[in-house]
This record gives sequence, C-alpha cells and structure tokens, in this order.
Amino acid sequence: MTDSMKQYKYLFLDRDGVINIERPDDYVKSVREFVFEEKALDAIAILSTLFDKIFVITNQRGVGRGVMTEEALQAVHSHMLSEIAADGGKISQIYYCTDTASTSINRKPNVGMAFRALEDYPEIVFAESIMVGNSKSDILFGKKLGMYTVLVGDKYSRDNDIYTIADAHYENLYKFALSLKIKNNDDC
Repeated sequence: MTDSMKQYKYLFLDRDGVINIERPDDYVKSVREFVFEEKALDAIAILSTLFDKIFVITNQRGVGRGVMTEEALQAVHSHMLSEIAADGGKISQIYYCTDTASTSINRKPNVGMAFRALEDYPEIVFAESIMVGNSKSDILFGKKLGMYTVLVGDKYSRDNDIYTIADAHYENLYKFALSLKIKNNDDC
C-alpha cells in the first residue's frame, strides 16, 4: 500500500453486493442462495494480508421481518466463513442487525454495529479504518465514523451523489483488493 494507505489497519465490509451477490427485492435466506461475488474469495485472501482485522457489518432485515430465521442466517455465515478460510482469507467477526426500523442504532447508516466491534476489539481506530459497501447506507455509516469509504458495484446511476460522497469507487471487491496489492508491491 502507498504510505497514505498504510495508515489503514481495519477493514469493514458490507456483505450483500460486496462479498456475495445481492438478491434484488429478496434476501439470502439459505446457504443454497448464497453465491460469492466474482473473485470475492481471492479479494478477501489478499485483503487479509493487508489489514490487521476484517469485519463484516451487515443489515439483515429479513430476519426481523420473519422471511428467514436467525439460525438460517448463522448457517449462511458459517458457510461463508468456512469458504473464506479455505481460500486463505480471515474475517475477525461478523456483526449483523436484524432490526426492521431504520431508526435502530444498529442499522446502517447508524453506527451501533461499529461500536459493538469497538467493544470487542478496543484497538480499533475508526480513522484507521476503511468501509467498503455497495449502498449509500454503507458509505454514510463509514463517513459518520471518519472512515475512508469505498463504493463497489454499479447499483447507482453515474449521476447519483454517492459517487461524490464516497472516497473511492471500484467495480467490485476484487478490483479494490488488487489495487491495494499493486500499490503495496510498488512500495516494496
């Protein structure tokens, strides 16, 4: 990483649309419905060598709405973590919010999940963190905490203000990871 990027030690990732393919107007309700984004496993393996800790921060309103059970969500996360580990990546912790109300402190863009992570990992410094997401709520979550923010994907039209709010934009998580790896190798 470049000297300016070396200051970042902690990585926060949204799940749907970043790690796995988002299901429009639906939820990932089972392991069978969980499909990794292209090269996401490679991306997380690369990122695991560049960051001290990686956290998944995900809104999971489907549980709160009764569309799926918390046990099904746990099965999806267990599958995701085992696949990531088998490919050489490491996720320190997953934080999720099943609340349905947008006013919930734990529901992004609100910052409750970040402070839950801070309780578990007091070494986290938000100014030394990057938030990667595919939604405006992810980017606003990161901005509220003083994180560097990275938008991935093409969910929004190019004239949407999200592109001026986010600090950077990449096609996907892999392209972001690759850019950091290349910068890191250039610094060696």
